[in-house]
Amino acid sequence: MCAQYGKADYWNERYTRDQQPFEWFQRYSALKPFIDAVINKNGNILQVGVGTSRLQEDMYDDGYRNITSIDISPVAIDLVKKRAEDRRELRFEVGDVLELGRQGEGIYDAVIDKGTMDSILCGDGSYANVQKMLSGISKVLRPGGVFFAVSYGTSQNRLAYLQASEYNWSVSVNTLPKPQVGVVLQSASDGQEVHYIYTCTKN
Repeated sequence: MCAQYGKADYWNERYTRDQQPFEWFQRYSALKPFIDAVINKNGNILQVGVGTSRLQEDMYDDGYRNITSIDISPVAIDLVKKRAEDRRELRFEVGDVLELGRQGEGIYDAVIDKGTMDSILCGDGSYANVQKMLSGISKVLRPGGVFFAVSYGTSQNRLAYLQASEYNWSVSVNTLPKPQVGVVLQSASDGQEVHYIYTCTKN
């Protein structure tokens, strides 16, 4: 199943079957102190792999405005766009995180990811694809911009990717206890009691 996570058809089928909001790992209420500390509410923000998350809506209700959310699944984008139509400043686009490098340079003040990097690392060609993802994110970030990633992957596993010299990021790591089962998705296989927050600031 994990190997299917990089394929649009898998997500289209999943979100057609289950159209309810689904939150990967952590809700905004838990992430808020960490997001507020590094992301300006007036900044230009990109969220990758939005799925059917409510993160962008919760951030909007908390004063963030310039948020663009992308996902490889047109079904997911249609669902979240309809759900957030009363929040007119939120933008939703079908887009592949592996193609971010085509957008140009220095566009965003922050890029947010909850689980997309993890999904890519599950799929075929994971090493090359995660490099492509991170290279694109580095390119679209402005100097001083932040890549904010929530992951089940430990620092021993993820820092090898995030601290690659070509991205020129300063990386800090925080942890959050996993929510109770049934509230948000938990990783069944990693055996850890926490999720990891990687804050990568572009130098």
